[in-house]
Amino acid sequence: MGAFVDAALGFPAVVFSFALLVVIAYWLFAAVTGLVGDGVGADGADGDMAAGGRGAGGFTVLPAALGLGGVPVTVVLSLVVAVAWFTALAAGVAVGVAGPPAWLAWPARTAGLVLALAAGWYATWLLARPLRRLGGTGRPVGRRDFVGRTCVVRTSGVTPAYGQAEVTAADGSSATVQVRADAGNGLAAGSRALIFDYDAEGEFFRVAPADGVPDASGSFG
Repeated sequence: MGAFVDAALGFPAVVFSFALLVVIAYWLFAAVTGLVGDGVGADGADGDMAAGGRGAGGFTVLPAALGLGGVPVTVVLSLVVAVAWFTALAAGVAVGVAGPPAWLAWPARTAGLVLALAAGWYATWLLARPLRRLGGTGRPVGRRDFVGRTCVVRTSGVTPAYGQAEVTAADGSSATVQVRADAGNGLAAGSRALIFDYDAEGEFFRVAPADGVPDASGSFG
Protein backbone atom coordinates (compact mmCIF):
# COMPACT_ATOMS: atom_id res chain seq x y z
CA MET A 1 0.00 0.00 0.00
CA GLY A 2 2.87 2.30 0.84
CA ALA A 3 4.41 1.75 -2.60
CA PHE A 4 1.10 2.60 -4.25
CA VAL A 5 0.77 5.84 -2.29
CA ASP A 6 4.35 6.76 -3.12
CA ALA A 7 3.68 6.17 -6.81
CA ALA A 8 0.41 8.13 -6.71
CA LEU A 9 2.15 11.06 -5.03
CA GLY A 10 5.20 10.85 -7.26
CA PHE A 11 5.74 12.59 -10.57
CA PRO A 12 3.98 12.38 -13.04
CA ALA A 13 0.93 10.75 -11.37
CA VAL A 14 0.73 13.50 -8.73
CA VAL A 15 -0.22 15.98 -11.47
CA PHE A 16 -3.56 14.14 -11.83
CA SER A 17 -4.01 12.71 -8.31
CA PHE A 18 -5.81 15.74 -6.86
CA ALA A 19 -7.96 16.07 -9.98
CA LEU A 20 -8.89 12.38 -9.66
CA LEU A 21 -9.96 12.92 -6.05
CA VAL A 22 -12.16 15.81 -7.20
CA VAL A 23 -13.69 13.61 -9.92
CA ILE A 24 -14.39 10.79 -7.43
CA ALA A 25 -15.92 13.24 -4.95
CA TYR A 26 -18.08 14.76 -7.68
CA TRP A 27 -19.52 11.43 -8.82
CA LEU A 28 -20.10 10.29 -5.23
CA PHE A 29 -21.97 13.54 -4.62
CA ALA A 30 -23.94 13.02 -7.85
CA ALA A 31 -24.81 9.44 -6.84
CA VAL A 32 -26.08 10.55 -3.44
CA THR A 33 -27.95 13.69 -4.50
CA GLY A 34 -28.89 12.83 -8.07
CA LEU A 35 -27.55 16.20 -9.20
CA VAL A 36 -25.40 15.82 -12.30
CA GLY A 37 -24.20 18.66 -14.50
CA ASP A 38 -25.23 18.14 -18.13
CA GLY A 39 -23.26 20.90 -19.84
CA VAL A 40 -22.36 19.59 -23.26
CA GLY A 41 -18.98 20.18 -24.80
CA ALA A 42 -20.40 21.71 -27.87
CA ASP A 43 -19.14 25.01 -29.03
CA GLY A 44 -17.89 24.42 -32.52
CA ALA A 45 -16.58 26.67 -35.22
CA ASP A 46 -20.03 27.79 -36.29
CA GLY A 47 -21.10 28.81 -32.79
CA ASP A 48 -22.65 25.61 -31.41
CA MET A 49 -24.99 25.90 -28.48
CA ALA A 50 -24.69 24.15 -25.15
CA ALA A 51 -27.51 22.13 -23.64
CA GLY A 52 -30.03 24.38 -22.02
CA GLY A 53 -29.94 26.88 -24.82
CA ARG A 54 -27.05 29.15 -23.91
CA GLY A 55 -23.82 29.66 -25.77
CA ALA A 56 -21.15 27.27 -24.48
CA GLY A 57 -18.54 28.77 -22.23
CA GLY A 58 -14.80 28.25 -22.08
CA PHE A 59 -15.15 24.86 -20.40
CA THR A 60 -16.88 23.53 -23.49
CA VAL A 61 -14.91 25.29 -26.19
CA LEU A 62 -11.72 23.32 -25.55
CA PRO A 63 -13.32 19.84 -25.50
CA ALA A 64 -15.13 20.63 -28.75
CA ALA A 65 -11.89 21.86 -30.32
CA LEU A 66 -10.27 18.55 -29.34
CA GLY A 67 -13.02 16.50 -30.98
CA LEU A 68 -14.88 15.78 -27.74
CA GLY A 69 -17.96 17.92 -28.36
CA GLY A 70 -21.47 16.59 -27.87
CA VAL A 71 -20.57 14.82 -24.61
CA PRO A 72 -21.26 16.32 -21.16
CA VAL A 73 -18.19 18.23 -20.00
CA THR A 74 -18.24 16.45 -16.64
CA VAL A 75 -17.97 13.10 -18.41
CA VAL A 76 -15.19 14.35 -20.71
CA LEU A 77 -13.11 15.69 -17.82
CA SER A 78 -13.71 12.59 -15.71
CA LEU A 79 -12.56 10.23 -18.45
CA VAL A 80 -9.52 12.31 -19.37
CA VAL A 81 -8.43 12.59 -15.73
CA ALA A 82 -9.00 8.90 -14.92
CA VAL A 83 -7.15 7.56 -17.97
CA ALA A 84 -4.36 10.13 -17.67
CA TRP A 85 -3.87 9.35 -13.98
CA PHE A 86 -3.68 5.60 -14.57
CA THR A 87 -1.24 6.05 -17.47
CA ALA A 88 0.92 8.47 -15.48
CA LEU A 89 0.93 6.06 -12.52
CA ALA A 90 2.03 3.19 -14.76
CA ALA A 91 4.70 5.38 -16.35
CA GLY A 92 6.05 6.42 -12.95
CA VAL A 93 6.18 2.84 -11.74
CA ALA A 94 7.91 1.74 -14.95
CA VAL A 95 10.58 4.43 -14.55
CA GLY A 96 11.06 3.45 -10.93
CA VAL A 97 11.48 -0.22 -11.81
CA ALA A 98 13.87 0.57 -14.65
CA GLY A 99 15.98 2.70 -12.32
CA PRO A 100 17.59 5.00 -14.88
CA PRO A 101 20.27 7.47 -13.77
CA ALA A 102 19.03 10.73 -12.23
CA TRP A 103 19.82 12.77 -15.34
CA LEU A 104 17.52 10.50 -17.38
CA ALA A 105 14.79 9.85 -14.79
CA TRP A 106 13.14 13.29 -14.96
CA PRO A 107 13.02 13.44 -18.77
CA ALA A 108 11.52 9.94 -18.72
CA ARG A 109 8.89 10.96 -16.17
CA THR A 110 8.13 14.11 -18.17
CA ALA A 111 7.63 11.94 -21.25
CA GLY A 112 5.27 9.86 -19.11
CA LEU A 113 3.26 13.01 -18.34
CA VAL A 114 2.94 13.82 -22.05
CA LEU A 115 1.97 10.21 -22.77
CA ALA A 116 -0.66 10.34 -20.02
CA LEU A 117 -2.26 13.46 -21.47
CA ALA A 118 -2.29 11.92 -24.95
CA ALA A 119 -3.76 8.67 -23.63
CA GLY A 120 -6.46 10.53 -21.70
CA TRP A 121 -7.51 12.47 -24.78
CA TYR A 122 -7.36 9.48 -27.14
CA ALA A 123 -9.34 7.14 -24.90
CA THR A 124 -12.01 9.81 -24.37
CA TRP A 125 -12.08 10.55 -28.10
CA LEU A 126 -12.70 6.85 -28.83
CA LEU A 127 -15.55 6.79 -26.31
CA ALA A 128 -17.09 10.09 -27.41
CA ARG A 129 -19.07 8.67 -30.35
CA PRO A 130 -20.79 5.82 -28.48
CA LEU A 131 -21.42 8.20 -25.58
CA ARG A 132 -23.15 10.64 -27.94
CA ARG A 133 -25.38 7.83 -29.22
CA LEU A 134 -26.09 6.62 -25.68
CA GLY A 135 -26.99 10.11 -24.53
CA GLY A 136 -29.00 10.80 -27.66
CA THR A 137 -27.13 14.07 -28.21
CA GLY A 138 -25.89 13.28 -31.72
CA ARG A 139 -23.82 16.20 -32.83
CA PRO A 140 -23.96 19.56 -31.07
CA VAL A 141 -26.75 21.93 -32.02
CA GLY A 142 -25.17 24.68 -34.13
CA ARG A 143 -26.49 28.19 -34.57
CA ARG A 144 -26.95 27.58 -38.28
CA ASP A 145 -29.33 24.76 -37.38
CA PHE A 146 -31.78 27.46 -36.29
CA VAL A 147 -32.01 28.94 -39.77
CA GLY A 148 -35.42 28.10 -41.21
CA ARG A 149 -37.05 27.77 -37.78
CA THR A 150 -39.52 30.13 -36.18
CA CYS A 151 -38.78 32.04 -32.99
CA VAL A 152 -40.69 34.18 -30.49
CA VAL A 153 -39.60 37.79 -29.97
CA ARG A 154 -38.71 38.52 -26.34
CA THR A 155 -37.84 42.21 -26.59
CA SER A 156 -40.25 45.10 -27.13
CA GLY A 157 -39.33 45.08 -30.80
CA VAL A 158 -36.73 44.09 -33.37
CA THR A 159 -34.69 46.67 -35.23
CA PRO A 160 -31.70 46.57 -37.59
CA ALA A 161 -29.49 47.06 -34.51
CA TYR A 162 -31.26 45.30 -31.64
CA GLY A 163 -33.53 42.43 -30.74
CA GLN A 164 -33.73 39.09 -28.92
CA ALA A 165 -35.90 36.05 -29.51
CA GLU A 166 -36.33 32.55 -28.17
CA VAL A 167 -35.93 29.64 -30.57
CA THR A 168 -36.40 25.92 -30.01
CA ALA A 169 -34.06 23.41 -31.63
CA ALA A 170 -35.07 20.07 -33.10
CA ASP A 171 -33.91 18.27 -29.95
CA GLY A 172 -36.26 20.36 -27.79
CA SER A 173 -33.63 22.62 -26.27
CA SER A 174 -34.28 26.36 -26.41
CA ALA A 175 -32.00 29.35 -26.75
CA THR A 176 -32.31 33.09 -26.47
CA VAL A 177 -30.55 34.54 -29.50
CA GLN A 178 -29.76 37.93 -30.97
CA VAL A 179 -32.00 38.84 -33.92
CA ARG A 180 -32.17 41.71 -36.39
CA ALA A 181 -34.84 42.78 -38.91
CA ASP A 182 -35.51 45.56 -41.37
CA ALA A 183 -37.11 48.74 -40.04
CA GLY A 184 -40.90 48.82 -39.91
CA ASN A 185 -41.20 45.06 -39.57
CA GLY A 186 -44.04 45.21 -37.02
CA LEU A 187 -42.42 42.65 -34.71
CA ALA A 188 -43.17 43.14 -31.01
CA ALA A 189 -42.81 41.10 -27.84
CA GLY A 190 -44.57 37.76 -28.32
CA SER A 191 -44.55 37.96 -32.12
CA ARG A 192 -43.44 34.96 -34.14
CA ALA A 193 -40.62 35.50 -36.60
CA LEU A 194 -38.94 33.33 -39.19
CA ILE A 195 -35.15 32.98 -39.01
CA PHE A 196 -33.88 33.08 -42.58
CA ASP A 197 -30.16 33.82 -42.20
CA TYR A 198 -27.28 33.88 -39.73
CA ASP A 199 -24.63 36.60 -39.68
CA ALA A 200 -21.47 34.92 -38.37
CA GLU A 201 -19.52 38.15 -38.13
CA GLY A 202 -22.17 39.95 -36.12
CA GLU A 203 -23.30 36.75 -34.36
CA PHE A 204 -27.00 37.44 -34.89
CA PHE A 205 -29.90 36.01 -36.88
CA ARG A 206 -31.88 37.85 -39.52
CA VAL A 207 -35.62 37.42 -39.09
CA ALA A 208 -38.88 38.42 -40.73
CA PRO A 209 -42.52 38.24 -39.58
CA ALA A 210 -43.70 34.63 -39.64
CA ASP A 211 -47.42 35.16 -40.30
CA GLY A 212 -48.73 32.13 -42.14
CA VAL A 213 -45.54 30.11 -41.54
CA PRO A 214 -46.03 26.88 -39.54
CA ASP A 215 -43.95 26.53 -36.39
CA ALA A 216 -41.99 23.43 -35.34
CA SER A 217 -45.18 21.67 -34.24
CA GLY A 218 -46.81 22.26 -37.61
CA SER A 219 -49.36 24.79 -36.36
CA PHE A 220 -49.74 28.26 -37.86
CA GLY A 221 -49.40 31.58 -36.03
